[in-house]
Amino acid sequence: MRSLLLSLCLILLSPLVHAERLKDIASIAGVRTNQLIGYGLVVGLDGSGDQTSQTPFTVQTFNNMLTQFGITVPPGTRIQMKNVAAVAIHADLPPFARPGQTIDITVSSIGNAKSLRGGSLLMTPLKGIDGQVYAIAQGNLVVGGFGAEGADGSRITVNVPSVGRIPGGATVERAVASPFASSDHLVFNLNRPDFTTAKRVVDQINNTFGPDVAQALDAGAIKVRAPLDPNHRVDYLSMVENLRIEQGNAAAKVIINSRTGTIVIGQDVRVQPAAVTHGGLTVTISENLQVSQPGAPFGGGQTVVTPSSQIDIAEGDGRMFVFNPGVSLDEIVRAVNQVGAAPGDLMAILEALRQAGALNADLVVI
Repeated sequence: MRSLLLSLCLILLSPLVHAERLKDIASIAGVRTNQLIGYGLVVGLDGSGDQTSQTPFTVQTFNNMLTQFGITVPPGTRIQMKNVAAVAIHADLPPFARPGQTIDITVSSIGNAKSLRGGSLLMTPLKGIDGQVYAIAQGNLVVGGFGAEGADGSRITVNVPSVGRIPGGATVERAVASPFASSDHLVFNLNRPDFTTAKRVVDQINNTFGPDVAQALDAGAIKVRAPLDPNHRVDYLSMVENLRIEQGNAAAKVIINSRTGTIVIGQDVRVQPAAVTHGGLTVTISENLQVSQPGAPFGGGQTVVTPSSQIDIAEGDGRMFVFNPGVSLDEIVRAVNQVGAAPGDLMAILEALRQAGALNADLVVI
């Protein structure tokens, strides 16, 4: 008798019972973070740095740094720097960041350093996509990983010791130009484009600040008039972004994870009149090994192992259930649970309903 494990994860994507702030469902166009990246050296490691025989770029970077301080390494000198590692640094420059402010950075080894624990990052410029320097990074690393290695080659590693962070490790040197105060209007981009939500945002803004203040450009963007004076604009946007908006319901959708058997069904999923039958066929094959020995002592025979196979077929009772017009999510789940359908069976049922035109939702398999 087979046992079915019903692994159905049901999330009710029900309509919101309360309105959300506009700042939680939309962002202002142009007000965004910018990615920065840099290349530098981490020093002060306890013998866990790059093996310079396999990472020549570490030696080249180290020699270039010494040259800037007036130190010239004689040609042909073989340098072994177990306490130095070449690293890549990346950070996100938040909007409206000003020179003198600090931002967090992440430092990652790009060579074969075993650990960055205890290291210090030397002064490194961080550049944007335009090649301009926007921040300078330097400081002591905080590494959450840890590794230990024995003399016999055994090794144990906890987390990832080749990546670390420096809180406030970069100082902003250049501000990014923002279109915030360069136009007489602003555009709000919805996090989840929806025509109903866009209309409700426009109506709420116009009802609060007057007609024709806001207009929807499409399902994901709302254009809003704003004062030109920066001080007045900040006050104005403070009121706009705190307006309460009730979002439109998401489209009916069923998401299926075929690897884990997880199924997510939206609240607005409906089934048209349909009859579904569900049955199961179980085939059990058991192998028994039997030992065959000679009949008489010293008879000259051989002891052999003889396999014996037994096949049993059990057909489950086919059950049929009917979906009435406009069946809700709760009724779908109740009917499926009554027949004991497994996740794979439920996927087949939903696909059959969609093929028959009885399901109003799209099936998304991930």
